[in-house]
Amino acid sequence: MTRRKNRETLQVTKLKRIFNRQNNTFTFNISYQTAPATRTPRTKEVAEAFGLGEDNTQQFTLYDNIQLKIRPTDIVLITGDSGSGKSALLKAIKADLAVEAQDTKDLTLNSDIPIIETVGENTQQALEILSKVGLNDAFLFLRSYRELSDGQKHRYQIAQLSQTPAQWWILDEFTSSLDRDTARIVAYNLQRMARQQGKAVIAATTHADLIRDLAPNVHINKRYGKQVTIHYHPNAKAAKCSLTNQTHIQQGTTTNYKQLSPFHYRTGRLPPPRKIFTLKRKTETIGTIVYSYPSPLCFGRNKAWKGNFQQLQRELSIISRVVVHPKYRSIGLGEKLIRETLPLCGTNCVEAVAVMAKYNPFFEKAGMQKISQSQPSNAVTQALAELEKLGFDPALLTSESHNEKIISQIGKEHVLGVLQELSRKNGAIRKRIANLQNVYPKHEEFTTKINSVDTAGLAKMLKRLSFTAQTKIYLFWTQSQQQTGISAASTKSD
Repeated sequence: MTRRKNRETLQVTKLKRIFNRQNNTFTFNISYQTAPATRTPRTKEVAEAFGLGEDNTQQFTLYDNIQLKIRPTDIVLITGDSGSGKSALLKAIKADLAVEAQDTKDLTLNSDIPIIETVGENTQQALEILSKVGLNDAFLFLRSYRELSDGQKHRYQIAQLSQTPAQWWILDEFTSSLDRDTARIVAYNLQRMARQQGKAVIAATTHADLIRDLAPNVHINKRYGKQVTIHYHPNAKAAKCSLTNQTHIQQGTTTNYKQLSPFHYRTGRLPPPRKIFTLKRKTETIGTIVYSYPSPLCFGRNKAWKGNFQQLQRELSIISRVVVHPKYRSIGLGEKLIRETLPLCGTNCVEAVAVMAKYNPFFEKAGMQKISQSQPSNAVTQALAELEKLGFDPALLTSESHNEKIISQIGKEHVLGVLQELSRKNGAIRKRIANLQNVYPKHEEFTTKINSVDTAGLAKMLKRLSFTAQTKIYLFWTQSQQQTGISAASTKSD
């Protein structure tokens, strides 16, 4: 290290590092020396008062021939009070590793573009990566880094670390600015991501409450002076986040769902519920699942279930909503909600149609079986192409304000023409777009309904149309699948 100018009052007098790559051993000797600062009237008065000469110095030894054995796949946690020398050790390790290490402080972060654009080689990879760290909210995907909360920024940095070629991940002041619940969740996600990729983590923090969730293979506790305690746990692994054991499921109400509905990308009308269950942490509602009555038509169902309409309503439920509070995402609570409530929903069969199931298989981990994957029909694809020609952005059709703006500019008749043509080509879509009561509405009924709505109503129909264009996964569960499903899910989780 180079000396600073004469204002420097703390300088390194001994810095010896030995990194043996053959046996993954680091050896450190680090000492500091303090000297009086630049002479001023006040420093002169203090020196005279306490008998300190201008050449007086004080020696501090932080590490005296300390030897650390760290494998390139270990999770390392350095704890200790502020000023005890954690950062000094971290910097020394980082210097030895050189280009093999990636420090979160050195990440290149673009603060102004949506985070979905900043990870992965394509949209699917980006969604999978962000979902793994708990940024699995449709609205979050569209935010930029500067718009994220502190906890979300920590999660995002883990996603960025997973994209680097570095074998060693360096994190100083790890989770120091976070509330302790969020810190535990971030720690759990960090070690899980690193262990899945076979990477090493070296994290320093003043907090000792992360040991269970980070599950370090090496724990270094640095106290003042040269006191250091090192504990090795070569087989350590965090099977689940410690907060998971503090949660329980109970029967809920629509009020519970409404508490969390703002965190679901579909905040509109809830289908008539058959059963609602809520996930509680003490008295706090942190998750909810809604089982509803199945619609008469659903893609993929004929591959898993057959029967008439009366049997359908009696034997089958559909999972219409699963919501987990953003703070508690990525620690398996969505899976827990599904797995533990499937046998309680009141029917022998359950189906689910989900967009996120394509990127985050928590339905399958909970015991449900993937049956089919939908693609938008040719008629829907053509309708979206016609709307784009009229000035609509297909990516923004879920925004009612966007739709209203374009409708006001071009007039309702152009949009009505596109929807009428769609109805002629694809009758199965009429009920969903126009929200009709008839189970099998005719083209005339559809036309009458869309002609009667105002601009706001037509904007909502275009929003519903956008949902039909999504690629969705159809999943199915029966009572007989319960044990086999859980076993399969357990295997996948491992």
